[in-house]
Amino acid sequence: MIRFEQVSVRYDGTDRPTLSGVDLAVPEGELVLLVGPSGVGKSTLLGTVSGLVPHFTGGVLSGRVTVDGRDTRTHKPRELADLVGTVGQDPPAHFVTDTVEDELAYGMESLGLAPDVMRRRVEETLDLLGLAELRDRPIATLSGGQQQRVAIGSVLTPHPKVLVLDEPTSALDPAAAEEVLAVLQRLVHDLGTTVLMAEHRLERVVQYADQVVLLPAPGAAPVMGAPAEIMAISPVRPPVAELGLLAGWDPLPLSVRDARRGAGDLRARLAEAAPPEPPEHSVNVSVAPAPVSSGPRPGRIARLLGRTKAVEALTVDPVTRVESLSVRRGRIEALWRVTLTVAPGETLALMGRNGAGKSTLLGALVGMVEPTSGSVRVGGLAPARTDPRAMIRRVGLVPQEPRDLLYADTVAAECAAADRDAGAAEGTCRALVSELLPGVEDATHPRDLSEGQRLALALALVLTARPPLLLLDEPTRGLDYAAKGRLVGVLRSLAAEGHAIVLATHDVELAAELAHRVVILADGEVVADGPTGRVVVSSPAFAPQTAKILAPQEWLTVSQVRGALEAGA
Repeated sequence: MIRFEQVSVRYDGTDRPTLSGVDLAVPEGELVLLVGPSGVGKSTLLGTVSGLVPHFTGGVLSGRVTVDGRDTRTHKPRELADLVGTVGQDPPAHFVTDTVEDELAYGMESLGLAPDVMRRRVEETLDLLGLAELRDRPIATLSGGQQQRVAIGSVLTPHPKVLVLDEPTSALDPAAAEEVLAVLQRLVHDLGTTVLMAEHRLERVVQYADQVVLLPAPGAAPVMGAPAEIMAISPVRPPVAELGLLAGWDPLPLSVRDARRGAGDLRARLAEAAPPEPPEHSVNVSVAPAPVSSGPRPGRIARLLGRTKAVEALTVDPVTRVESLSVRRGRIEALWRVTLTVAPGETLALMGRNGAGKSTLLGALVGMVEPTSGSVRVGGLAPARTDPRAMIRRVGLVPQEPRDLLYADTVAAECAAADRDAGAAEGTCRALVSELLPGVEDATHPRDLSEGQRLALALALVLTARPPLLLLDEPTRGLDYAAKGRLVGVLRSLAAEGHAIVLATHDVELAAELAHRVVILADGEVVADGPTGRVVVSSPAFAPQTAKILAPQEWLTVSQVRGALEAGA
């Protein structure tokens, strides 16, 4: 279905090709997964299939890419629209209508499909992706994950033969990601759709792939093969494969189910070893019950119970204190009576399904969202009523869309501006960029970075001011495992120095590796708040792969298991 013949791509102003010597074929009706470290050219390779490279992005493409016989060099993206559906890393940039239903219909309308066909396919897609309740919602009011599902739905309705997806589950909660992957499986198995997908969260998708294409380094020729074979040699692999290599399992497992079948010996070796205690943050805190709300939320489970359970909260010198916070947006109750404190040196993970209120809570902490009722205090100040110039030294936010923080033409200019704004020594920001993004040159334009690289750059800009409270919204979106490891190291160092960190994330592996505490939100309410191990292990949706494989033993990460084995377990 898709044929690459000695394909190379070089962009203007670069001293080496982004892609070189790509020669492979993607069969019809298969799900092929594209993997590799950040910045190796995965998005560029996907762009050659839809014709976006080079017709839209520029650069020079040599060699030949054909899709169902059409040469993408001579067919522009609009001439491939009936054949190839594409969802990029930044879905909001591609929306052309205002509401969910209109966006789902737009592609079919452009192709001139009959109204009755359009209506039927819109209804089918709303049901497939769990969007029926959002059909009339303005797209701008949706969460990032909900927008991701709308973007995927908008390319499904025209029924293309080929789907090209760049990080399709990166902004989705675990349950929504499973739903989307189930839809893709149905399209591949029942309709013969060809799916070419790049994804860094391999723990979610690798078990569904028919074949895997590995791009090992920028400009290096790809390697294609069976998923287990490629995972054994790949520099990026999911925890289940990492644990399999550590334990010497053969064949290498790709799913939790397969790993559990062979984990008996490993459980026996670990039986005498105790999982490490949760890491302590840098201050001693006492725990006291939070105030009970004055009444149950109408229409909620609390009404049935007749009471609201008190949530434990830290009470010693918190960096931030949230008291009975409610936020209403039109008819939507985005947050409802949230009470929360975060102590110096504590790393807290906010989790929950898309639209649960995580980003809204971060917005309230930084002052972008005005409380409807209740209060928010950061360093004793109310963020929404304080001059942003006074807040920049107290709280920093890295948003889901890092481009919102990037204005300059080069990485060097961004860093120089960050040093000035923060009153930091010259070179402070650049040192952070070098730590998070080794190899990125000063003259690089931020728009030429991958999504994960732009996020790391935005994080460096915010960290330059070293705010006591650091907020991150989906910080691992677009990051490979190595980049995620570097991020974890930086955040651990900041926490050890006393910085409080709150991250909203769907990445259960990140929460298990980094967070002292997990708060789960549902429909704007706190439904769980406690130590990471206790909260995530008890939740099938939010448990990391290692915990699922080795249950009932409470190991959370491969690094914990490796430490125990090296200690003689």
